[in-house]
Amino acid sequence: MAKVYIIAEAGVNHNGNIETAKKLIDVAKNSGADAIKFQTFKAEKIVSLNAPKAEYQLSSTENSETQFQMLKKLELDLSSHIILMDYCRKKEITFLSTPFDLESIDLLCSIDIEIFKIPSGEITNLPYLKKIGEQKKQVILSTGMANMNEIADALKILTDSGTNKSNITVLHANTEYPTPFEDVNLLAMQTIRKTFDVNVGYSDHTLGIEIPIAAVALGATIIEKHFTLDKYMEGPDHKASLEPHELKAMVVAIRNINKAMGNGIKEPSNSEFKNINIARKSIVASCIIKKGDVFTENNITTKRPGSGISPMLWYNVIGKKAKTDFQEDDIISL
Repeated sequence: MAKVYIIAEAGVNHNGNIETAKKLIDVAKNSGADAIKFQTFKAEKIVSLNAPKAEYQLSSTENSETQFQMLKKLELDLSSHIILMDYCRKKEITFLSTPFDLESIDLLCSIDIEIFKIPSGEITNLPYLKKIGEQKKQVILSTGMANMNEIADALKILTDSGTNKSNITVLHANTEYPTPFEDVNLLAMQTIRKTFDVNVGYSDHTLGIEIPIAAVALGATIIEKHFTLDKYMEGPDHKASLEPHELKAMVVAIRNINKAMGNGIKEPSNSEFKNINIARKSIVASCIIKKGDVFTENNITTKRPGSGISPMLWYNVIGKKAKTDFQEDDIISL
């Protein structure tokens, strides 16, 4: 199994502060993640002035503040993107950011972003999907709140616009923060893979690290998970994010599961070859056998080690004559 691509989702957990964003990059790098992802948007382009907040946002931000006011404080401008991208290069971790509007797609194109990550909320946004499809880059498509028909429509727009399907990875996701375990439905990820013949992954919003680890065991090629410096920081996404030690534990576990998945061929592993003769049995004498005696079920048995004739050849031995004397427990030879 190919190495799982792990995206440490910083999102807006920088709280609009570049130094905090750099600390998040440090944490992501130290965790062993492959990439860190931020969010690119202009509040004016994605939300109306009086739009209400999501329920999970209300519990972690000021209630008197509108969604627009909250998001406006979390914007990253072009210069911030360049600073963070350069810092990621220095730290040798991939810089990613999710665009939430058409102008933000242009901004990311201007800095030569490697991969376009489409958030769940844009899966029904035809002009947005078309614009990303036209870039002909790697695409990661989140599918929270979507049904199979909506996924099919989005894939068609992306591919009709110029993006090869082999360059698209579809992430199963749930947009509730945090996601109740009973709503995760991990098996849907396999349904997506079988139905659309695409690479699949999982964007996780549950508490803890168990579910993304399970997703890897079910075939996820990409894992995305929110993280923060401190769950108790002010901001909409901190409470549903991993802290640094949890992120590192998740990455370590995923890497171990990744190794354990293997190639699917059932054969002895390199580490267990040495145990074959120790654990398996051979046909041995169960009593003294004289040269010329016939081997019968009364004078042979099976015991370790497995360096002699395999018990699977039992009936090839029964009825043959001994060509030499055997003491009890001697390995039988023909």
